[in-house]
Amino acid sequence: MAEPLKNSFGADVPRTIARMIAAVSPRFNEQAFVRSALDGYNDLELMPRAWKIAHALRRWLPDEYDQAIQILLASIEPSSGRAAAPGMGAFLFLPHVFFVAECGLDHFEASMHAQYVLTQRFTAEFSIRRYLERHQAATLARLAEWATDPSEDIRRLVSECTRPRLPWAPRLRAFQADPRPVLALLERLKDDPSLYVRRSVANNLNDIGKDHPDVLVETATRWLEDATEERRWIIRHALRSAIKRGESGALHVLGFGDKALVAVEKIRIAPSRPKIGSSVDIACEMVSQASGVQRVLVDLRVHYVKANGTHSPKVFKLKTVDLPPKGTIRFSKSLALTQLTTRIHYPGRHRIELLVNGQAYPLGEFHITAG
Repeated sequence: MAEPLKNSFGADVPRTIARMIAAVSPRFNEQAFVRSALDGYNDLELMPRAWKIAHALRRWLPDEYDQAIQILLASIEPSSGRAAAPGMGAFLFLPHVFFVAECGLDHFEASMHAQYVLTQRFTAEFSIRRYLERHQAATLARLAEWATDPSEDIRRLVSECTRPRLPWAPRLRAFQADPRPVLALLERLKDDPSLYVRRSVANNLNDIGKDHPDVLVETATRWLEDATEERRWIIRHALRSAIKRGESGALHVLGFGDKALVAVEKIRIAPSRPKIGSSVDIACEMVSQASGVQRVLVDLRVHYVKANGTHSPKVFKLKTVDLPPKGTIRFSKSLALTQLTTRIHYPGRHRIELLVNGQAYPLGEFHITAG
């Protein structure tokens, strides 16, 4: 099983933060801060650990927020930027943005400046969401300004922090109900020169589509007009979840709205009773029953057993193919059944389907056994 993320956020994190602050604020009680942060630390997961450190910052930094945030920002050396802290290293600044989220809501300008700085070290996508809830109009106006900032980190923040369903964060219920303020920001970013920003735009639009499929289709259709290849990529990426769900509107946008004339044959699932930790191989042939070429989108859907015995479907992308008249194409997929932090396998019956332009063709099933 993969190493838990919290193990990359160990006791060295509060100790490092303490040293950084003590270097710019001699009156900071470094030892007391570390003791406070590490009390019960080992029992916590990643995000609660970051909140634990943020609460220790609140206790041991000055009570006056403007003074506290100045010290905190001063402790961030230029060499501690994103480029110098790849991967989990940038998570060093997660407690900093949580401190801003917790303590800075009544200090809008100071906090927006802090998040502007911090998002170029880590990301302020978590903290700024509280400002969207408390100070929606002012925060949206600031984000509109930041949409043209020279820094791709700032421009990416504009899209990422407004995602209605941002992972690891509470949902933005107001924008789930009415995504128009978010869409206005995405319009400014849809042709951004940075892939880093464009990927966030696609993820945001994908989020919106989960609550408003019609808005997703309308926006994607409109964006296709005179679209560059970069914008077309955004559209395809934004439609990915809707395509997996087999939504006809999304399939039509990408040109896969018509039902394919095909038959699925020579299905093979082996072994039929695989053990947890092993793998299962799936293969089949798709035969065209049309007299002309068909462009088809083909995916594999597996209905995994959950801990409570119910099923949860997961779609695996296979390929897009031009199926010749009366032609045959073979598909195969090997599914690993090893236990991961992102997927736990449970014994039971797992159904499999081939999705062709969103239409499901049953392939059969396999039964996972415990050993």
